[in-house]
Amino acid sequence: MKIAVVSDIHGNLPALEAVVSHFNRIGIDKVINLGDSLSGPLLPLETAHFLMAQNWIQLAGNHDHQILVHGTDQCSVVDELAYSQLSAKELDWLKSLPNTLYLSQDILLCHGTPESSNSYLLETVVSSGVRLATANEITERLGKDRKEKLILCGHTHQPRSVKILGELLIVNPGSVGLPAYSDEIPFLHTIETGTPDAHYALLERVGNQWISSLISVPYDYQAMVKLAESRHFMDWACALRTGFMN
Repeated sequence: MKIAVVSDIHGNLPALEAVVSHFNRIGIDKVINLGDSLSGPLLPLETAHFLMAQNWIQLAGNHDHQILVHGTDQCSVVDELAYSQLSAKELDWLKSLPNTLYLSQDILLCHGTPESSNSYLLETVVSSGVRLATANEITERLGKDRKEKLILCGHTHQPRSVKILGELLIVNPGSVGLPAYSDEIPFLHTIETGTPDAHYALLERVGNQWISSLISVPYDYQAMVKLAESRHFMDWACALRTGFMN
């Protein structure tokens, strides 16, 4: 079985199309989208239409929830911008997406952690920045007596493949549409992949083992940079152009 895993598209349809073109050439059995699909100053409506037409397994991320509570403190500026372009049809689709899902008894899908779409699983934020979480930290976030052998998560935009507890593989495919960002919660920290490329993961089951590949796909990002600039999101423009925040 080959599974393509995407996450954190953030309305960047050209990046998503490049990723889809790549994994279609490889040949895959399933596609999983781990959420945060539309929020941002790019193409939320067009991205929604593309995703709604796919026969994919799709989850809701924290920004998808934030779009749905527009007009509240939880809905950020980029969430409000996405909301303003969506109709009831797209919003109903967002409402229908689950937060977590078991693909099988030993494969769990989530956006952040199994308990929260707004929490980091594989990264830890400290006063000096962000680092890879320790095995003990990850285990604590997952809780005791986990039965899974594969957990797929997103949220942090940082491509990672981590194995703990001997046989539990946890894969974050990174972000399709936004290769860098900064956040102030709980401390100021920055995620930077150092490339404008779109990211996704390819999981292949061989016998009882999963082989994980983290894939970086070049695409023509200039139109998205100009769109972000035209809407006065210069931080997004920098991230899209370089994969860095400055």
